[in-house]
Order: sequence, then C-alpha cells, then structure tokens
Amino acid sequence: MRFFMVLGAVIIITLIDASFSAEESKHVPSIGGFPMRHKIEKNVLSTIPSRRPSENHGSNIGNDPLTERSNKLEKKKLSVVHSSIQAFSADSNPLLKTAENEDIKTIKPSQFNKNRSKSRKKAHSRKKPHKPVPVVSPVKGISSVQTSGAAPLLPDRPVLTIKIYEPGHLNKEIDIKRICGYGGKYLKLLILITSAHSHFTARMSIRHTWMNYGRRRDVGIAFVLGRTTNASLYESLNKENYIYGDMIRGQFIDSYTNLTLKTISLLEWTDTHCPRVKYILKTDDDTFINVPKLLDFIDGHKDNRTIYGHIIENAKPHRQRAYKYFLPYHQYGGSVYPPFATGTAYLLTGDIVHELYVHSLRTYYIQLEDIFTAVLVQSLKIKIVNAGSFYNTRIPFLPCRIRNAISVHDIKENEIYDIWRKQMDSTVKCN
Repeated sequence: MRFFMVLGAVIIITLIDASFSAEESKHVPSIGGFPMRHKIEKNVLSTIPSRRPSENHGSNIGNDPLTERSNKLEKKKLSVVHSSIQAFSADSNPLLKTAENEDIKTIKPSQFNKNRSKSRKKAHSRKKPHKPVPVVSPVKGISSVQTSGAAPLLPDRPVLTIKIYEPGHLNKEIDIKRICGYGGKYLKLLILITSAHSHFTARMSIRHTWMNYGRRRDVGIAFVLGRTTNASLYESLNKENYIYGDMIRGQFIDSYTNLTLKTISLLEWTDTHCPRVKYILKTDDDTFINVPKLLDFIDGHKDNRTIYGHIIENAKPHRQRAYKYFLPYHQYGGSVYPPFATGTAYLLTGDIVHELYVHSLRTYYIQLEDIFTAVLVQSLKIKIVNAGSFYNTRIPFLPCRIRNAISVHDIKENEIYDIWRKQMDSTVKCN
C-alpha cells in the first residue's frame, strides 16, 4: 500500500514538473512581424535561472523558479521584451508609428506616400541644383543701347564710356603665351590688328605674309574683334581661333561705329595680359605692316609717354549725318579737333597703356576712335610725334617704296601677297 502511495506521489510530481517545462518552452507572441524577436527573447530569457529539478532545494524557497514570486519576475521580464520589440518595430515601420493613436485602417495611401517623399528629400538633400549658365550682356548701364544690332543707339547727350563699355574678353582659345609670354617681359613689340568678323580672307592673307614675324621671340601679333549675335558666325570664329589661337575677342558688339570700344578693348587686354611690353602698334586688317622697318624705327627711338604715327592737325568736325565721319555736337563741341594720329596705324610706348585704359572709361564717349584717343592724349599730356614712314595711305607697289614704309593702307587681300613678295625680293636693290 505504501508502495503505491509513493509511486503516485512520484507520478504527480513528474506531471507538475512537465507542465511547468511546457509553459517555459512557449514563444513570445509575434508583434508587427519583427524578424529579430527570437534573438531578443533568447538574450533576455538567458538571464532567468534555469529550472532544473536537481537544483530546487527546499532551503531556497525565495529563489525557487516554481514559486509565485519567481513567476511574477519572469512575466515582468517578458513584458520588457514585448515593449522593446514593439517600439523598435514602430520606429522602423512608418505605418506602425503613424498608427500609434489611430486605427491602422484609417491611414490613407496619400499620407503614406507623403511620408516616403519626405524621407527621399532628406536622402537627396546634399545634391545641389545646377546653376544657370550666366549670360554676359554686351553693354551695361544704358537701356537705350541695342544688343542685337551693329551699333549702340546712344542718347542725344554726353555719356561716360564706362556706362556702355563691357570689360572682359573671350580668352578660351587664345594662345596668350605665344602672343605675349611672361606678361611681355621679353617682348619688344606687340602688334594688335583690328578686324571684322567677316574678314576671314583678310586675316588669312596677313597670316600667310607679314604676320610670320610673330614667330620671333620679341614680337607678338594678334587680331582684335568684338562679339556677334549670329550663331553660325560665332561657331566659325570659335573654330578659326581654335586653329590659330590669335584672335582677342571683346564683349562689345563688333561694328564700324564701335571702333572706339574696340580700341579700349585692346588697351584693356594689353594692360591685363601684356603690361611689360615696350611698344604696341595698333593697326587695321587692310594695312600692310613692314615689321623689319618698324623694329628699326623702335631701335632708333627711346622716348617715354609717346605716340608715333601719321599726325593730322587742325581738322574740323563733320556735322552732316550722311558723312562717314559725322560727329554730333554732344559728343564733341569744339570747332577744331586736337592733333591726332590716324587710326590706320600708330605706335604707343608701353608706359601709357594703363593710363589710357583707365582714363578712357572716365571720358565721355566719342564714336570716332582716333578723335577719342586724341582727347585722351591731350588730357593726359602725352607726347604725339609725326613719323613720315607711317604712310597710312595707298602708295604705288614699288619694291623700294614699300621697303621704306612702315604702314601702307587700303590694301586688298590678294594685293598683300604681291607686296610681301616685292618686299622679300632680294634681287631688287634699293638706295
């Protein structure tokens, strides 16, 4: 009888122990579909003492896992696991976080997309928008100046040059080192040739003939042009300059009536890129320049603050609008022009370039560039000297006449080759 009582007690104790073991093996309910919950449960539950029968001594009642107190502690730790999983899931899922105070079914798709768009904006906030390409205005300060035509429409009153002149050049394709290396430190002569956009043949004839002297280390030669609003012509000029790299292009609209702006532009370029050059010759693309004769002339003159050329004195302004050299009263009110060097070709000493450029911007604009330069020269008290070898006109194409001239004007493109051949003909002897 006693045997069956002991056997029954053992069976009852075994059943009770098995029931508690089954309860312990149950998993924490899944919350929000969080995939890491089993790992978190394992880490937390590992801190709960294991429930092995061999360790359940009667003297340790307060720490026994089978007691009511230990069950409460286990439930408390499991609740911590539940709350941790729920908080982490809500932070990682915008739907759960939004549904904290409302039923998840009431969330609209637009609201969810709005949250997604905000997160995308934050993710791409470092990307900077592309800046618009700046458009350089050909003129500034005067609204009455047209930008698409050939010449500025100046008001009928005096205007300071700085209000219509746009500084700067398109230097991308210019071979500055070849034209004027080291700021002109070793350059004796810089020749700047004013040219028009469409005068490609004239530029090529010069490149094939007297521009060859630009290969000398003490001589630099380049063309000076303005801007154009013709897209195809602009591309043609870009290609030409890419090949030859000898065209200085200013920001003004290129036209005959803007020759004053072109002269200021070449002064600015020289002052910026070639300030140490000793002499500068300004000339036109319909002019033949005898470079050896010009270099001999420079070697025989050591003056400072001087302009050499073909000097005109006591000339009077033309007030008839139909005349080519018309000049209105508001641009020049005098009855006689000051002495001036004709713009076909004149030579400047390098020490006056900066003064001429700075003072030109502070002077009232005159559309005739040689008269504008004469006004500057007079106000700055620069010496002006007549040199007979600056013919600046058309002469007979005789070898000895050509060799004695520094500049010959009004020459057609095909005629330059003939003059060049006669100048270089060693069989002809001149006294």
